[in-house]
Amino acid sequence: MPSSTLRIQRAVGYLRGDRVLPQLIRFSLVGGSSNIAYVALFFALHRVGPLIANIVGSVVSTIIANELHRQLTFHAAERVGWFTTQWEGGGLALLGLAITTAALAALGVWAPGLGDIAQALAVLTITAIVGGIRFLALRDLVF
Repeated sequence: MPSSTLRIQRAVGYLRGDRVLPQLIRFSLVGGSSNIAYVALFFALHRVGPLIANIVGSVVSTIIANELHRQLTFHAAERVGWFTTQWEGGGLALLGLAITTAALAALGVWAPGLGDIAQALAVLTITAIVGGIRFLALRDLVF
C-alpha cells in the first residue's frame, strides 16, 4: 500500500476518533451544516413571515444538529436516547441564545457607538465563546 494512502487512512481514522480535537472538528462541521439548514429553511418559509421562518428554522436546525452531535460528533447513539439529546441539547441551545442575546444587549448599552466592523467582531467572539462552552457542555454533560 502506498505511503500516501496509509497517511490518508490514518488521518481519517484519527478524525473518526473520540479525542477532543476530532470531536471539535466534527462539532464545527455539524454546526456549519445546521446553519446551512437554517438558512435554507428560513428562505423557504420567508413568504409566511420572517418571525415564523426564524422560529421554524431555529427549531428544526437545532434538532438536526443535536441528532448529528449524538450520532457523529460524540458517537453517543448507544448511550444517549433521542429525547434526552433533544431535551438537554435544546436546553443548552436556548441557554446559548440567552447568553448571546444578553451579551449583545450589554454591548449596546456599554458601547453604543461601536462601529459595524467592531460590532461584527464582537458578535463573532461572543458566538465563538458560547459555541466553545456548548461543545464542552455537550461533551461532558450530555454525551
